Amino acid sequence: MNNKFLYLLTAIITVVPTIAAQAAQVELGVFKSVNAPEKNCPQKVVVTEQNAPYYEGGYTVNGQAKLGSFAGPFAIASSDLFSVTWVANLKPAYRQCVAGGGIVKYDNEDYNSSSHLRIRFNRGKVFLILDMTGKRDANNFTPSITKKGVSNGNPTWSWSGTD
Repeated sequence: MNNKFLYLLTAIITVVPTIAAQAAQVELGVFKSVNAPEKNCPQKVVVTEQNAPYYEGGYTVNGQAKLGSFAGPFAIASSDLFSVTWVANLKPAYRQCVAGGGIVKYDNEDYNSSSHLRIRFNRGKVFLILDMTGKRDANNFTPSITKKGVSNGNPTWSWSGTD
């Protein structure tokens, strides 16, 4: 084999895992309720999701939401096989917010798929929802939530699918 080809192949193998490990910014749009349009709400919410290193037969996405600027600390309110909901009290400036939202951008690209992350503001609380319902992987299986928790008062999660 040509030495230049081997060098290029080595460079690709070295760089590709680094690229895959970068966290994607996930922007959730916040849409005020028609019943309370004048209330103070965050204009958008940004969380991160990051692909875990590849493994044979599947993939995992790790996420976290640092939402301390308008709420906290979070706790898990409910969960089942397909979804988890975190809840926190809103800070005083946002307590009257009545709104809902979902993903509008994923890694700075417009997002037009079913939103697996949603947010709801109501009665002085904020609810962050991770929901795999309606999402499918390459083999038409519903991805599984493999981790749900709270770290330093912020929601953390992992979900996995097959490839």
